[in-house]
Amino acid sequence: MLEPFLKWPGGKRWLALQHGALFPREFHRYIEPFLGGGAVFFSLRPARAILADSNSELVNAYSCLKDSPEVIDRRLRRLHARHGRRLYYKMRAMVPRSALGRAVRFLYLNRTCFNGIYRVNQKGEFNVPIGSKTLVQYSDGYLLSVSNSLRTASIRVADFEETISKAGSGDFVFVDPPYTVMHNNNNFIKYNANLFSWVDQVRLSSVIRRAASRGAMIMLSNADHSSIRALYRDFGHHYRVARSSVLAAESDRRCKTTELVITTYETATSEQAHEELRRVREEP
Repeated sequence: MLEPFLKWPGGKRWLALQHGALFPREFHRYIEPFLGGGAVFFSLRPARAILADSNSELVNAYSCLKDSPEVIDRRLRRLHARHGRRLYYKMRAMVPRSALGRAVRFLYLNRTCFNGIYRVNQKGEFNVPIGSKTLVQYSDGYLLSVSNSLRTASIRVADFEETISKAGSGDFVFVDPPYTVMHNNNNFIKYNANLFSWVDQVRLSSVIRRAASRGAMIMLSNADHSSIRALYRDFGHHYRVARSSVLAAESDRRCKTTELVITTYETATSEQAHEELRRVREEP
């Protein structure tokens, strides 16, 4: 398993590590329309993949790492030697002209900003303050491994509907949208609603159902909320999975929470896998 190169709130590395039995054993092509940190992709490391996101800066970072990992590695090492508050806010304020320069800036800010949060203001300017982490560079050879994993992947900026529409029979589509519910009562979900509304949730459910009817295997990770369960009441197998919340800034304020996972395919059949599913399964 290759660790994601980004810190990304809502990342699914825990899901790949703790609930591997929920993933299909075999599939034709991997498709991920909400790429984010790509934890599931880097866990599965599929031979063929379509990776997409609506965040153009995120997609640019993936594309540049795929093509130029050594150059990015050298530039990050130089920034590591100079890192500090002054450099951070200088980098945050600048807008590099080249795609490679934008990718280096994106990775530098992700490594050193508060909690790895990606947030922009109404002008589209990154506005997250500096965090406590000071490690900018990656370990020797790591970014080259990331590049090798991305070598055969198609990486693009696209709306989720465009991406999922490409899924056909035998493809595995991992869908992990921003968590938005019908009646928002959580500040984080309210923030996500500005990016991904309830209307988008409903549109997503329609797109997923069409892909499943074409024979695609779907895994959806979403908020464990009554409105989401109702939206998918007649669709797939529902699992409630536990995880620790990492949204609170202080570790002692983080608590156990649950998320909803829906699959449209039969899961692993080994005795160990069935035992794992018995522990996490709960019909909504």
